[in-house]
Amino acid sequence: MLQHWSGTAPWIVSLGVGLLIGVASERREPAQRSSAGVRTHALTALLGCMAWSLGTEAFVAAMLLVGALAVAAYWHSARRDPGLTGEVVLLFSLTLGALSHQSAATAAALGVLCALLVHSKGVLQRWSRELLREHELRDGLLLAAAALVVMPLLPQQPVDPWGVLRLPTLWRLVVLVMAVGMLGHVLTRALGARWGQPVAGFFSGFASSTAAVVHFGQSTRSAGQPWTAACACAMLSQLASLGLLAAVLGAASMPLLLAMLVPLAAAALCLAAAAALCLWRAPAQDATVQAQAAQAFTLSQALLLAAVMALVALLASWLQQLFGSAGVLAAAGIAALAEAHAAAASMAQLHSSGSLSLAMAQWGCVAVLTASTLAKSGLAFVVGGWRYGMGIGLGLVSMAAAAALALWWQN
Repeated sequence: MLQHWSGTAPWIVSLGVGLLIGVASERREPAQRSSAGVRTHALTALLGCMAWSLGTEAFVAAMLLVGALAVAAYWHSARRDPGLTGEVVLLFSLTLGALSHQSAATAAALGVLCALLVHSKGVLQRWSRELLREHELRDGLLLAAAALVVMPLLPQQPVDPWGVLRLPTLWRLVVLVMAVGMLGHVLTRALGARWGQPVAGFFSGFASSTAAVVHFGQSTRSAGQPWTAACACAMLSQLASLGLLAAVLGAASMPLLLAMLVPLAAAALCLAAAAALCLWRAPAQDATVQAQAAQAFTLSQALLLAAVMALVALLASWLQQLFGSAGVLAAAGIAALAEAHAAAASMAQLHSSGSLSLAMAQWGCVAVLTASTLAKSGLAFVVGGWRYGMGIGLGLVSMAAAAALALWWQN
């Protein structure tokens, strides 16, 4: 039974994808302008399947024949329809028929994807010609180049004598800042600034709340976004980051997480209250208007943030080597200026190994939150101005103070 199915599967898949692509092609163009429809694509896919089963020479001959027919069809219709989609899709149907012998599942998936692209002609043209702005295309290409071109070319080995500076890690932070900005811009276009920016801010916290603080600070200056709306988005990103920090603590030391539940809950309540207050005071109409012209991100700010993080990492490593085991806590506190999750993980690991008592680890986690508060508040003042910095500072200070008071009350 299985052998029979494996023998007939390429033919069934070829016929199916040919019919599907043919239907999409005929629906895309009027009947009098369509050069290849349901029957043509179905027969072409079956021809590719049969030619491949006969050998390479037969498939090459079939490819040349269909290619010649595609050229003739284009020559006939070039004046009224200069596009090449129909001719390329016809050759694609032939190739899918041959591919079905190698992997029927892959051929079927590519056939469905091809039909979706053919059917979505109007939507894609409207998006690329009318909805997508010039600066959005430029920012998208810049983000793609940073993530897919620059990052793979960076050396994996550390570039400093202490082995703490890895260029891929630093560049990943730059890409995160750019990606957070792009996510916020896309959601703002889709949902409006009133709800798109807060949603983007919350989810960006799972990647980097520091990057979110920088991006929303930029938006208050470059795009004129109200500082209350920017503060709300930054507070929501910190709320998501706090949840991620709890997950990191639980993965490294479940007893420490259980002991920190009350302080972390108090910190989360303060962040949520600060975000709600800022959202309530934010002018919705002005934020929407300003966000439509906003740039997705600023590359210079992302590069500056990566440079600051590199200096902080070098300082933490120097303190740890200078003071030995006594400098581990100081190094973790310094490291929290750059990455709170890594510092919290080190605290949990020290507690799990028995090098740190539970009470000391708890206060170490509060120290991590305090150091993170200082770093992000300073960034907020530099990037977004004194109003934005004051809003971020008050919200984060209330978070750290609530965690400290809850821990003091608990103990």
